[in-house]
Amino acid sequence: MPRMSADDRRTAVVGAAIIEFASRGYVGTSTQDIARRAGVSQPYLFRLFPGKRALFLAAATRCVAEIAHTLVAAAEGLEGEQARRAMAIAYTRVILSEPQRLLMQMQVYAAVAGAEAAGDHEFGETVRAQWQQLWQEVRLALGTGAGDTAWFMSRGILVNVLLALGFPPGHRVWAGLDPSIGAAATHRPRHD
Repeated sequence: MPRMSADDRRTAVVGAAIIEFASRGYVGTSTQDIARRAGVSQPYLFRLFPGKRALFLAAATRCVAEIAHTLVAAAEGLEGEQARRAMAIAYTRVILSEPQRLLMQMQVYAAVAGAEAAGDHEFGETVRAQWQQLWQEVRLALGTGAGDTAWFMSRGILVNVLLALGFPPGHRVWAGLDPSIGAAATHRPRHD
């Protein structure tokens, strides 16, 4: 088996970090846990990333960038309501099939809020810049203005919360969501 390049190792370490941070949060995750999951030594991990903070920010950045890619790809060649529906369904399918993406998003929000409360504004700047990029890409993919983009993004956050809290399909809290999107959000794809 060929040796992995440093870039490939870096990619693998960030993937491992997403899984670890998603389940344990920024404070609860050790770099040793991440190194073990990635199959590298802790000293090698520190050659790739100067510390836990840099690794968390790389994981957060990738998480948000992957969401943007998913949404933009789903809307390609579509306009208006068709683009919105395709993006919503693609997003909910991804966060159901890869729950670490949903959990990582929640951990990112909590980590930034914690850093802000502690007076560390720089930590959130990286995440906010990536989130602004996501917002802009969604706006362009929808082909609409700020109001429609805010509406779409707020619905996505609502789906995040309902799924993270484990509300079952058909629960009254799902009422008001587009039924076709709600069905996609609450039913895992079958692998028959």
